[in-house]
Amino acid sequence: MRFTRLTVVGLALVMAASGCTSEPSLKEAAAELQKDAQRLETNDVFKNPLKKLRILQRPDKDIRCDKDKFRRVLRATADYERINEPLDSHLGRSQALMENVLVQDFGYKLEHDFSQADTDEGRFIHGAKKDLGITVTVYVAPEAPTWRLNAMTPCLPQ
Repeated sequence: MRFTRLTVVGLALVMAASGCTSEPSLKEAAAELQKDAQRLETNDVFKNPLKKLRILQRPDKDIRCDKDKFRRVLRATADYERINEPLDSHLGRSQALMENVLVQDFGYKLEHDFSQADTDEGRFIHGAKKDLGITVTVYVAPEAPTWRLNAMTPCLPQ
């Protein structure tokens, strides 16, 4: 038992000394979030002018979130016009389209919340790029703009 404890402590010290930590750098996470902004603007779904993509906040500025720690934030909206269909169907199609884009084109892993299926008040999509700590939340609204995206890096040292 004592040998196991010492081995675990020794391994942790070796990993820390070699720079092998689980926390990404702000530079790496910020670069990935900036790529996400570019992916958003060039994605086939969102480059269509009918989607009315608006980047509200670009991830190009460090935002202080703790003493000597910063994060980057991407905020955007886009619309998916409702065409003579029930609200539940519109929200379902809008949610499915955004989920597909986040997974297939952006590489996010989504958390599924089945409790909000068939709600007319709107729906939330939550996802993450766990290796970089980036999280994304998209509110799928019953009114325009349909999608309200908020993605951010974790609070990291510069």
